[in-house]
Amino acid sequence: MMATTAIHLMVEQCRAGHYPPGVAKVSSGWVVMGERQVLPGYCLLLPDPVVPHLNALQGGARVQFLADMGMVGDALLAVTGALRINYAIFGNVEPALHAHIFPRHAHEPEAIRTVQPWALDWQSAPGFSEGEHGAFKRRLAQELERRQAQCCGSA
Repeated sequence: MMATTAIHLMVEQCRAGHYPPGVAKVSSGWVVMGERQVLPGYCLLLPDPVVPHLNALQGGARVQFLADMGMVGDALLAVTGALRINYAIFGNVEPALHAHIFPRHAHEPEAIRTVQPWALDWQSAPGFSEGEHGAFKRRLAQELERRQAQCCGSA
């Protein structure tokens, strides 16, 4: 597959096992940590194969992507103890389907507690690093594996 968007490139790297922020393979695609951790635990769900937008997925594939998005949110709640999860699907900058999944925490400063994530300072947010985020990534991968096995009856 020829990479045409950053989403295509990330999926290619996940398939090859060469994407450091990659967390886990799920039924509909890949879970990756955000390259900028604007909120702790921020992840994306990338479909595999890549499609232009949610409406390009038909029937079971669409249902699976949305179910996986919710499962990632459930796993993030379990691993982070977050208060809630924010979900976003746009595709305006990178015209390929991908879902942003943001844990929101009770300990967030009052000034950002109700702010949508794109209003935050992405430039000063810590970049993903294995040293800083690797342990969290592994805990999330284990929780996703547990949930997939529970849901789908596989190990």
